[in-house]
Amino acid sequence: MKIKFLGTGTSQGVPVISCKCKVCKSIDYRDQRLRSSVLVMLEEQNILIDAGPDLRQQMLRHHIEYLDHILITHEHKDHTGGLDDVRPFIFNTSKPMPLYAREQVLQQIKHEYAYAFSEESYPGTPKFSLHEINGSPFRLGHTEILPIEVKHLNLPVFGFRIDDFCYITDANYIAQKELDKMNESKVIVINALQIDPHISHFNLNEAIEIAQMFPDSQVYLTHISHKLGLHKEISELLPPHIQLAYDGLSIQV
Repeated sequence: MKIKFLGTGTSQGVPVISCKCKVCKSIDYRDQRLRSSVLVMLEEQNILIDAGPDLRQQMLRHHIEYLDHILITHEHKDHTGGLDDVRPFIFNTSKPMPLYAREQVLQQIKHEYAYAFSEESYPGTPKFSLHEINGSPFRLGHTEILPIEVKHLNLPVFGFRIDDFCYITDANYIAQKELDKMNESKVIVINALQIDPHISHFNLNEAIEIAQMFPDSQVYLTHISHKLGLHKEISELLPPHIQLAYDGLSIQV
């Protein structure tokens, strides 16, 4: 299994429009972050986790030629705002794109993309097949997907475990029974928004505390804002098994 980080930024991305901080002015490519998304590439299928507003750019940048399934963690726009841009994949296969999310997220998608579900749809609109998921494992082909429920303040969000890979975004609380689902993972991805505490995201120290619960796992931090600091400077402060992810990073699991 190969993991490609398509985006590792928070809802505004980095650089932030009109910001003149040292991170937003950095010329280090690792400090330039699109909205968070990863592509899980298996032998028989490509699984995208989240489809934010930068999806078109991400697909073109990394020469992605096909998608088989899209997992949606939650309904916020930085995770669903690019769904219209999956149209070329739908046109290429002449099949609806399967979306997997909890019921409230699917309802939000039906509202925001009402034209895609209209009985009298305009030619060229995207077509989706909606699949409700809960905390139970489900299969995509030969691959089992295990949802991991976390909290984003009061909003329920799904992370996912795929074989030995766990992906958690937009979280500030994970119950012990959900943490247990991550045991013995080879790779864990978790959000780390900034240095200071935040009402609905783990900050750097909180993300490190979670990572230290899994000393045998390689942990990557994502959903990073310009308030975290420069990639180079923060990386030097991290324990060996914890790294900052960056756009374009590819790893084997």
